Amino acid sequence: MSTESKRILNDALELPPVERAELVEELLSSFDFPARREVDALWAKEAEDRIEAYERGETKSRPAGEVFETLDRPPTR
Repeated sequence: MSTESKRILNDALELPPVERAELVEELLSSFDFPARREVDALWAKEAEDRIEAYERGETKSRPAGEVFETLDRPPTR
């Protein structure tokens, strides 16, 4: 990895978790690979399955604010 790449990585690791996830998604989207549609379809099915399980009362949930508060905490190393 080049010095510039390492600098960019270090800067990215300083971002809040949600922004890091968005950055990862943008980077992955920049690759054109044949399995991308299949992967996206599988994730969509997973999301739908989880929603349906929640609606049937088979899974628990937490308020979004609580989840994001946990994500915004600095990582422990």
